[in-house]
Order: sequence, then structure tokens, then C-alpha cells
Amino acid sequence: MIVVDTNIIGYLYLTGDRSPQAEQALLKDSLWSAPLLWRSELRNVLALYLRRGLLRLDEAQQIMSQAAHLMHGREFLVTSHQVLSLVERSTCSAYDCEFVALAQDLGIPLVTTDKQILDQFPETAIPLEAYLSR
Repeated sequence: MIVVDTNIIGYLYLTGDRSPQAEQALLKDSLWSAPLLWRSELRNVLALYLRRGLLRLDEAQQIMSQAAHLMHGREFLVTSHQVLSLVERSTCSAYDCEFVALAQDLGIPLVTTDKQILDQFPETAIPLEAYLSR
């Protein structure tokens, strides 16, 4: 099992340069976990795609449904205490620190492409490319 941030989930469902890597990560380990926040973040990404005319409403709803199915049973609440402690020792947003907190709580890596998270939490976060080459 791994923790993935919303970018990785998005890469899986929104075709782009990193989509093949997200698919490889899913094949390597299909037990993806995330804080409940991932839902709001992905909805926000889908809203942007809708407003730019890159997706139709039915497509956005289907992506959200598929992603929710993938993550079902592996969505977690994290404590504000731990998130704020991580915020205090970094320049990452509280949103990003939720993913770090979950990975630390579960004792598993956070797979991400977020350079700030990777830089500030190297003991917890692993780049997508490095995860795939393990």
C-alpha cells in the first residue's frame, strides 16, 4: 500500500505526460491511500477542466466516480495536531501536509511529483519515477 497525492490520482484519469507513469504505479501497487481531502482537490481540478471546456460534465462525473471506486476503503482522516506540526516545520500547505501525515501514520511512502513535498519531507515522500524504479 502507498499514499498518493491528488496529482497522482489525477494523472491516472486525466490524460497527460505522466499518465503512463500513474498507470505503472497502479499496476505495481493497486492499494492506493489518501486523506479524504483528495476528493475536494480532485473535484477542484475537474472544475477547472469543465470551465476550460476540456471535459463535459458527464466525463467529469465519471472520472470522480471511478476515482472514488479506486480509493474506496483507503481514505483516511488525519489529525489537525499532526498536520499543523508538519506545517510548522515546513513551508508546505496544510493540504500537502495531510498527505505527509497520512503516510507517516501508516508507515508507508507518499508517492508524489510535488517538488516542495519531496524537498521538505524526503524521509516520507518518494518521487513517482523513483517509486517505479524500485
